[in-house]
Amino acid sequence: MDELISSRASSAPQPARASANRENADGHVSGISPWPAGPVPIGSLVCADELPDGVVVADEVGRIIVFNRVAGRLTGLDPAEVIGKFVFDVIPLRDADSRDWWVYADPYHGLPTRTRHPERSLYLTNGTEILVSVGYVREQRLKDGTRGARPVRRLVISLRGAQQRERLERSRAELVSTVAHELRSPLTSVKGFTATLLAKWGRFTDDQKRVMLETVNADADRVTRLITELLDVSRIESGRMEVHRQLVDLPDRARKIVAGRVAAGDAEDRFRLEVLGGLPETWLDADKIDQILGNLVENAVRHGAGIVTIVVEPAHLDDEQAAGKPHAVAVSVRDQGEGIAPDVAPRVFRQFWRGKPRGGSRRGQHGGGTGLGLYIVKGLVEAHGGTIGVRRAPGGGAEFRFIVPAGTAAA
Repeated sequence: MDELISSRASSAPQPARASANRENADGHVSGISPWPAGPVPIGSLVCADELPDGVVVADEVGRIIVFNRVAGRLTGLDPAEVIGKFVFDVIPLRDADSRDWWVYADPYHGLPTRTRHPERSLYLTNGTEILVSVGYVREQRLKDGTRGARPVRRLVISLRGAQQRERLERSRAELVSTVAHELRSPLTSVKGFTATLLAKWGRFTDDQKRVMLETVNADADRVTRLITELLDVSRIESGRMEVHRQLVDLPDRARKIVAGRVAAGDAEDRFRLEVLGGLPETWLDADKIDQILGNLVENAVRHGAGIVTIVVEPAHLDDEQAAGKPHAVAVSVRDQGEGIAPDVAPRVFRQFWRGKPRGGSRRGQHGGGTGLGLYIVKGLVEAHGGTIGVRRAPGGGAEFRFIVPAGTAAA
């Protein structure tokens, strides 16, 4: 934006804070000084249209000299139509109590030492919420050379949409609600059984005590699992998920996951493991691979049907590697249930996603039903530099397939 876009002046009545008079395009007299001819130098803001946030710059009396495209999108205004108009008319900002922000903040006649307003939520007249921060550009010295109360030369306003923050707040609120719900049940059980045992220990037989303590132990495990999920979500969202690589035998890890399911009571013939030859040596995080496999197998057992098949095979991460030696391993976990519809597949790895296959079971939940399991799986796979997806299995049902690079010991 090497030259500023010029336009007609504002036709709305202007506040009495400006001193000079000018006749605007509609013949009304506005209390502002004449609009200077030609472009106004604005330093680094000459490329305002390239900035990711809305930027509005007003001169010493409040006339807009910069109004970039993002500001136009956020406010629904045409930048070409607002240049030269008063900023307090073009962007009538109000707070949550419907107070006029321009009146009580009074940026041009307020505190002379003020340099900025931190970001806060304000609203346009149509109710649109915008995150607004304001900076002041003041005279370095007064005309007499002193450093007294320095007048405002320009007002720089940054605008951001509130939709992303709203989505984040909704996600956090849902997380808090889910966690509170999932914690309440096991903690109530733990509290109830321990209080009963402490108050009436002598009245119960050893078998009754064992049942109560086993229930307390199971509920404590459930709480621990939920806290672990929350910590994983926090690390994934903050980008702090660490991968500690070591030599990992993926087929062996899959066998251990299956053995654990069988020991927990699942039928041995419910599972099938297929390993294709030519697997590269893999350096992965063993604990996280166990978590990925365990979660996907758990999901298939709980929400699928029939035999759960785990396929481990060599793979390539991209087309450029396809002609050479495999540098990755693909693992597929298949069930024989109804599967997941193609239009739903892109959503299954989101937080709190829950689908309802036949029988009312909910895919995406595991270990307490938080709906975080598949989201965590995706984060763990991507932390290894891999990818994951879901599709229809060859024999029906759902197939979750992830590919991870072989890695190196030093990675």
